[in-house]
Amino acid sequence: MKVITDFISKNGGQLLELIGEHIYISAFSLIIGALIAVPLGILLTRIPKKIADFIIGIVSVLQTLPSLALLALMIPLFGIGTKPAIVALIIYSLLPILRNTYTGIDGVESDLIDAAKGMGMTDWQLLTKVELPQAAPVIMAGIRLSATYVISWATLASYIGAGGLGDFIFTGMNLYQPDLIIAGTIPVIILALITDFSLRAVENKLTPINLR
Repeated sequence: MKVITDFISKNGGQLLELIGEHIYISAFSLIIGALIAVPLGILLTRIPKKIADFIIGIVSVLQTLPSLALLALMIPLFGIGTKPAIVALIIYSLLPILRNTYTGIDGVESDLIDAAKGMGMTDWQLLTKVELPQAAPVIMAGIRLSATYVISWATLASYIGAGGLGDFIFTGMNLYQPDLIIAGTIPVIILALITDFSLRAVENKLTPINLR
């Protein structure tokens, strides 16, 4: 207990700063990724399946790139710091959200769509009142998965000067200081768990009664 108290008194301010940086990088990347992937996933359901599969395939290839390699590719384009890290994390966040949005919208029962059209709903009403509510659990599952990925991968952002809890983790590894490694790792795990729990609550809130 004394070891923990001593560490916090010595490094507490820096720890809070790194947690703030980690949350900022992760949250901003996830939000932008979702704002890109959800509309694109909806759009893919409105075009021929072969084209949609091709686009999803391209995004899948981007996510298979090694994390450090992608971060390194960002440096010539955006320099070092927060910007290249966020761009790389946005790319990594796209696939689960895009794929789940496409699958969720495409999987809405045709009977519901036919009934909505029979009631005279416009395309916009059909999307907002039928398709998105029915697909919400699947879309949110993709967002939850992306959130976990982004929070984990954000630790690598410290390699290009973007800060975050990776600073503690990799400094601890380089200097063989287990206390720094633990101080960086545990908050990342806690952040991932809290985020997943919060997004699960949002998912339950958005899920229509007939799908619960």
